[in-house]
Amino acid sequence: MKILISYVLLLLLPFQSFAQTKVISWNLKNFGKSKSQPALNFIANTVKDYDIIAVQEVVAGYGGAQTVAKLADLLNEKGSKWNYSISDPTSGSSYKRERYAFIWKSNKVKLKGNPWLEKKYNLEIDREPYFGTFEIDKKTFTLVNFHAITKSKQPETEIKYFKFLPQEYPNLNLVFLGDFNCPESHTVFNPLKKMAFVPIFQKQKTTLKKECRENNCLASEFDNVFYNSNKIKTVNSGVILFYKKFDSLEEASKISDHIPIWAEIFVN
Repeated sequence: MKILISYVLLLLLPFQSFAQTKVISWNLKNFGKSKSQPALNFIANTVKDYDIIAVQEVVAGYGGAQTVAKLADLLNEKGSKWNYSISDPTSGSSYKRERYAFIWKSNKVKLKGNPWLEKKYNLEIDREPYFGTFEIDKKTFTLVNFHAITKSKQPETEIKYFKFLPQEYPNLNLVFLGDFNCPESHTVFNPLKKMAFVPIFQKQKTTLKKECRENNCLASEFDNVFYNSNKIKTVNSGVILFYKKFDSLEEASKISDHIPIWAEIFVN
């Protein structure tokens, strides 16, 4: 029903007023030197048909940035020209520090200015989000790439500060995406929803179990995309069940313990 309504809305509006792009987000679990060349090739083949890739859980120390560069090189070998940006390490304590990355098709979208880690709430948010503003067909939107603290540490204590970000950046068309370690049904998202930010996924589990039971392989509703429905429309979205290409979840989890999520967005 949601897809049908979005499609009708698009039909009712002048199509030329929208700019279209395909975004994919993936927590790539300890993304660094532990990823083998075959693993990187598998990841590249999984994401190569999208325009912008948002990556969470890039290793903060040696190997993280270098592995992002390797992935970009592999993507460049597959027919499109790609560019990338890697954040500085986040400011949380050492065992929580990570980097984020954006990788994008430079012939499809342009990066506007330099991406940045959000510093205003870096004391309240261990892995402060990474902002990147992109332009497509002269229309801009800003991806807010985020990896919350684990569920046991109450990620809602961090996410509650997101309600202030649209006020902090009133001139930016913000799109929040990543691993929230929290389902979209949690009340912490209500302030954003009241500002017309809606989740693309509802009741969609995105993390791998330790083992499949009766073909049930997914555990928690953690990854999502929140967009301002007054400024952006979506028609297509989905998840990639990449683990089905492996003999076991243990083997698949060497790629990641999260599945990638994606959305085709139309920027007004």
